[in-house]
Amino acid sequence: MDILDEYPYEIRPLTQDEGGGFLITYTDFWGCFSDGETIEEAIVNGRDALIAVIETLRAENLPVPVPHSRKDRKAG
Repeated sequence: MDILDEYPYEIRPLTQDEGGGFLITYTDFWGCFSDGETIEEAIVNGRDALIAVIETLRAENLPVPVPHSRKDRKAG
């Protein structure tokens, strides 16, 4: 399995005031988000954003967070 698939994300609909469509955020990364007209498009665009963030962190010799499972997250 590709490690990118292990990073959890959240998707929510955007309001009409926000432009409509769907927003995807990767919870292991601050500021890693994208959007799309459909959920599928948001996932594709989000994956591109995730790749860009990881490449930038590596280029700057900064740590790349380890993927955290949604199952490991505690509610609260």
